[in-house]
Amino acid sequence: MTALFTPLTLRGTTFANRAWTSPMCMYACEDRTGRVTAWHRAHYAQFALGGAGLVVTEATAVLPEGRVTPQDAGLWNDSQTAAWATVTEAVHAVGGKIAVQLAHAGRKGGKYRGLPGDAHRNRSVPVEEGGWSTLGASDEPFGDYAPPRSATGDELDQVVRAFAASARRAVEAGFDAIELHGAHGYLLHELLSPVTNRREDDWGGGGRERLLVAAAAAVRVAIGDEVPLLVRVSAEDVAPGGLDAHDTARLARRLREVGVDLVDCSSGGLVAGADYSEEPGYQVPGAAVVRTEGGVPTAAVGRITDAWQAEQVLRDGSADAVMIGRAMLRDPHWARHAAAELDAPGAPVEPRYYRAWRGTVLDGLTVPTPV
Repeated sequence: MTALFTPLTLRGTTFANRAWTSPMCMYACEDRTGRVTAWHRAHYAQFALGGAGLVVTEATAVLPEGRVTPQDAGLWNDSQTAAWATVTEAVHAVGGKIAVQLAHAGRKGGKYRGLPGDAHRNRSVPVEEGGWSTLGASDEPFGDYAPPRSATGDELDQVVRAFAASARRAVEAGFDAIELHGAHGYLLHELLSPVTNRREDDWGGGGRERLLVAAAAAVRVAIGDEVPLLVRVSAEDVAPGGLDAHDTARLARRLREVGVDLVDCSSGGLVAGADYSEEPGYQVPGAAVVRTEGGVPTAAVGRITDAWQAEQVLRDGSADAVMIGRAMLRDPHWARHAAAELDAPGAPVEPRYYRAWRGTVLDGLTVPTPV
């Protein structure tokens, strides 16, 4: 049995393999209501049909002002819950499992989406064009974005309640797991790092972890004891004076105590203009430190592109799952191709596709060549 295609159980949920679809922003809610559409159903179902053990959605805002762009998906109202239910149904119909990534963009919110052909990139959308006043640890902007408003304690308490409410809606919508976005300079990360949080109230100094830990604890209560809870972190801030993987490992221990089951280790995104090299597997060492020192399962992400590379990450004990992003966008059947390359019995299959896989081992049986 390969490591990549060994099942992984978190709480009461078993994932068929450890090749997971990484959360990737899509900015595809064109009507700006935060409601997902038929496009999202097709988008996420393709990864499940392609054999991914878990599909994690794009960052999904817990409040309207928590969106990265006006075209972001949301889970702050019931109409969005109903729309997401059609997506989870599509994924489940082809045998997959799906998690929602809940997020608040903080000072990095309200920007133009910057897709090919768009006129603007990495700039804030003016209020008259559908933008909004953003919320941050302070009034210091991210790069050339509009300055945020320094959040009050009451507003941060509201953010915690919003994460819990959105998590309840996610369970109602049929999601199999919940992930909190505590990375990439978004609000939970912005409050966490000493680089961006120099507050002198209860949310700063020794209370920098308060927002993320409180959100995780509130979400655990909201979703009950059976649903797996993941947190994405920037294991390394990639900023002078910022957090490193050893700091994140200490944080992971606190997250484990409030009911977090797996820490999804990315890096960076905190400050504009950070310089780091994205070589293959560049974030795996951070996941390994968090796993070893934090005593919590981890996922590794970042330029993991081929089957044997992913297999080695798991065999080395650097992580418990791998998040595949751009490689799965290029090939939604990445997991099936990886199973064939690793000659992995028990890999997830779609029997109706047998013509494409004849002569390979699927589900422990060799698919016959049709006469």
